[in-house]
Amino acid sequence: MKSLADAFEHTLQDVYFAENAITKALPKVIESVSNAELKTALKDHLTETKGQIKTLQAVFKSIGKKASGEKCDAIEGLIKETEGVIKETKGAVARNAAVIGCCQAVEHYEISRYGTLREWAKALGETEAHDLLGEILDQEKAANHKLTHIAVSTINKAGK
Repeated sequence: MKSLADAFEHTLQDVYFAENAITKALPKVIESVSNAELKTALKDHLTETKGQIKTLQAVFKSIGKKASGEKCDAIEGLIKETEGVIKETKGAVARNAAVIGCCQAVEHYEISRYGTLREWAKALGETEAHDLLGEILDQEKAANHKLTHIAVSTINKAGK
């Protein structure tokens, strides 16, 4: 990478890979949790993530590039950690709480990436990409907020 445009495209490929990996991993995560509200939130986010992939395709198109992914070690690590947590937790409350923690780690990663990409798009004069990435960023922040709400209002209280 020699320019901001190169870094932008590389990071865009990174999140494209990440979102596709998340769509493959989330069904197993959904199956592993027992709390109905959490299960519904994760199902909703899976649908939202599929929409985000389409939005990312529009971002690529807006900058004149073909949508493609670049292997993302970070998301692979977070998914692997989540899979390990699912295997290691035996109690429903512990699993629900631990899964929320893992999902929030993914959300925080995505929030940081989309925030960076949005600002790089702005600096590069890519207005359409900026707006589309801002939409995804808002969705990721809302998903994180929803997970926090579920944890605080239900899951964490069940662990007392």
